[in-house]
Amino acid sequence: MATRRAVIMAAGAGALASGVSTSAAGAPGPAGNDVLVVVEKSGHAVGFYETTSGRLLRRVALPDYPHEMVVDSRRRFAYVGHYGVRMSATAGEGGAAVLVIDLAERTLARTIDTRPFNRVHGMGIDDRDRLYALSEEKAMLLGFDTPSTDQAPTRAVPAHGVKTHLFTLTRDGERAYVTGLLSHTVSLVRPHDAAAPPLVVTPGQLPESSCLSRDEKTLFVGARRSSALVAVDARTMRVLRSRKVGGDPLRVYTVDEDRLLATDITANTITLYSTALRPIRSLKLDGIPAAVSFHPHRPLAYVSQLGTNSVAVVDLERFTVAGGFDTGPEPDSSALLPAAR
Repeated sequence: MATRRAVIMAAGAGALASGVSTSAAGAPGPAGNDVLVVVEKSGHAVGFYETTSGRLLRRVALPDYPHEMVVDSRRRFAYVGHYGVRMSATAGEGGAAVLVIDLAERTLARTIDTRPFNRVHGMGIDDRDRLYALSEEKAMLLGFDTPSTDQAPTRAVPAHGVKTHLFTLTRDGERAYVTGLLSHTVSLVRPHDAAAPPLVVTPGQLPESSCLSRDEKTLFVGARRSSALVAVDARTMRVLRSRKVGGDPLRVYTVDEDRLLATDITANTITLYSTALRPIRSLKLDGIPAAVSFHPHRPLAYVSQLGTNSVAVVDLERFTVAGGFDTGPEPDSSALLPAAR
């Protein structure tokens, strides 16, 4: 395979509006260099890459098959779910931990034991830096009030689905929207009030990922087996509209007030949609687009690609591939740590 280490082209004027759905929004990397932190599932590691050159700065070994990751507001720690199996279809107990990565030292700082809650996959963090982790096997959403020091979950609420895989969190952490792969549902639960009754909707078959509109009034869901994007009222959980998009919409992200970005792992494309679910532009990639993170100050998206074991850097204004670099095996979730200003 030809190397994909390339210098990223200038992205041009302009920047994404504040609040783009991304795991990193202000942590300094080395002076003058942005750093992308990438979870490498089958490499059983987290890699730190200089984005301008693609140079690997550090690779931190982790227990087998880490998956989802979030980063705190100070960009001090990253939290990685120890899923422990390669894919959702893989049988097994999986992992039962949250892995805490020190982003300054680039080390595995410690492990939070979540037993008996296993196959920890979906991760979220709110604007108070409270952490949330989803046990797929036990259908339980765990909460950590002070995750930098917590030794165990401080709260838990039922996720009200089967094979609960991912969730979307409101900024204040008061609402969580949990997808159930086997129940084909999305559940609105209250992470800080287990007594609150859930609201559950079936938006289509095999809903996996979701994202909230900037005003948090609408939830957008990718229904993979239905090949559809679905808009749901985030308060009532009533389906507002649905559009067949073809392929397999694995992930959906909010780009700004007007646009969404969806990955299609059948066609190997990423597509911009309006929030009315109208397609705007589509881009074919060399690899399978697994997950996306965004630069907080520039119109750049970092797309992890399976098959090619690489990251494609996409200019969101021109909607072209502006560069990229190789990674370890099966890159998945990532977080951009911008250079010190």
